[in-house]
Amino acid sequence: MDPLATGILPSQIIRSYIFGDTRRIISPVPIDDSQIQPASIDLRLGHEAFQVSASFLPGHATIGKKINDLLIRKIRLDDSAVFEPRSVFIVPLIESLRLPSDVSGRANPKSTTGRLDIFTRLITETATEFESVPKGYSGPLYLEVVSRTFPVRVRTGMKLNQLRFIRGNPPTSDGRLAKLAEKVNLAYDDDESPIDPRIERGLSVSVDLQGNGSSIIAYKAKRGMHPIDLDKAIDLEKVDWYNVGDFWEVVPVSVTRDHTLQPGDFYILASRERIRVPPTYAAEMVPFDPSFGEFRVHYAGFFDPGFGFGIEGEIPGTKAVLEVRAHELPILLEDGQLVGKLIYHKMAQTPDKVYGRSIGSSYQQQGLALSKQFKRGASSGQIASPQDAILAPPQLVRS
Repeated sequence: MDPLATGILPSQIIRSYIFGDTRRIISPVPIDDSQIQPASIDLRLGHEAFQVSASFLPGHATIGKKINDLLIRKIRLDDSAVFEPRSVFIVPLIESLRLPSDVSGRANPKSTTGRLDIFTRLITETATEFESVPKGYSGPLYLEVVSRTFPVRVRTGMKLNQLRFIRGNPPTSDGRLAKLAEKVNLAYDDDESPIDPRIERGLSVSVDLQGNGSSIIAYKAKRGMHPIDLDKAIDLEKVDWYNVGDFWEVVPVSVTRDHTLQPGDFYILASRERIRVPPTYAAEMVPFDPSFGEFRVHYAGFFDPGFGFGIEGEIPGTKAVLEVRAHELPILLEDGQLVGKLIYHKMAQTPDKVYGRSIGSSYQQQGLALSKQFKRGASSGQIASPQDAILAPPQLVRS
């Protein structure tokens, strides 16, 4: 096991960063092993939040100075607080970092966060870009949180985003991805038959607007929930709690197998392909590519090792949730239309746990679904999301 191997750092190395002799992930509160995912760590909200008048990157200024310049109010999160829609909050995270000089980081929202239309971005001191931790970074972490549609209730210790650690590891080239696809089927259809993947700047992902036997192809978030009723704010700790119809509209299958996305609306859809990520790889959905149209796909872009694959390839792919928001123009979306690219990254080592359902996955191998806070009705199937639980494989999986 080469401790200096290049690639996305796996769960066992992340664990050593927390509990090893040289601690790289620092926390005044003990870090639970459940925060450690196959290729990332879940980060926790701290004790206070700062509502600010605008999103920002600190650049040469400190984050503290930027917050003071833009501060609207400061609130405590110990007993919970409501984040109103379209308000910008900066939350210091419990964890901080002391990274090696050759290790960088990349962050993303967790799956449930993305499904609720909560936009989060990690910020570091002197940052010039969001969601990125430079090599050798030593210092605190902050999270920008904007709930785009719903009022949400948050508390200290909640986990809204996740962080990957990277040594070297440029994305897998199309040539190498094609060679991987010759050895391992990367995509299946609804009949669980392998399909030839479309590889061009990553694995192409298309949208399912025929429903695969279901009468529902999507959910659209309801808007106009002001004035805010604090008792109706979505508590992120609740599970199977809220009525779907109070927050979402169902989008039925159309005869023409298409749907027009209206500007500003937020949709939960399904990928047409059943995607697979072998345990020796991790993947990330590219959130926006202007060549696909004026819409953003997938806030929560991380796909874990073993997603739709299992330990030894026993799973014939898993459909992915597509979190989609149209921008300035109405967009006609048609069945099978390309909506994103899945970029594969090699793992530095095979992780000692892979994505799966045996230790509590909310969505693995299911149909179209909202986040776990909403009641599961008989009419709605469910779709797997890339970051909601993990499966502990045998010790032989370790490399």
